[in-house]
Amino acid sequence: MVDMETAMSTEGAGYWYADQENPGGVDVLNALRVYRAAEAEMRRRIRESMNMNETDLMAIRYAMRAHKAGHCISPKDLSRMLNISTASTTGLIDRLVASGHLIRRPHPTDRRSVEIVPTGSADIEVRETLGEMHQRMMEVAESLSPEEALHVTRFLQRMTSAIEKQDTHHHA
Repeated sequence: MVDMETAMSTEGAGYWYADQENPGGVDVLNALRVYRAAEAEMRRRIRESMNMNETDLMAIRYAMRAHKAGHCISPKDLSRMLNISTASTTGLIDRLVASGHLIRRPHPTDRRSVEIVPTGSADIEVRETLGEMHQRMMEVAESLSPEEALHVTRFLQRMTSAIEKQDTHHHA
């Protein structure tokens, strides 16, 4: 587990931001970096415990969200969402069907296609694997006042926009 105070005190302003006059922004970026590292480690543990790679987990989560929302997804949808080739998608679906996490069934509106559906056992496994961690995260989020939640949400939305924005110059 990463100790935030130790990470902040040992890293100071951070190699990238050493010349900043206002360390508040640097502290926030360092806190985000520590959070991302902890989240990456959590994802590694989940992949290991479920014996899956990141793409497999993303596919299962996508299929579960779509199924819960009443949407059906095809292999083509999965390929697009994961940004992988149709051949890779076929291999991924084959693996997840063989492991009992997904099933293929006739598509309800396109008889030329199939629908990809998560199994009940996949739902149970994901809930058992992630349930306690999600509960702890929800408790932290719910401990925020409405005003704090609004500030955090807006900040994260702006950070997402900053990350997604394309640089105007490219290095050759």
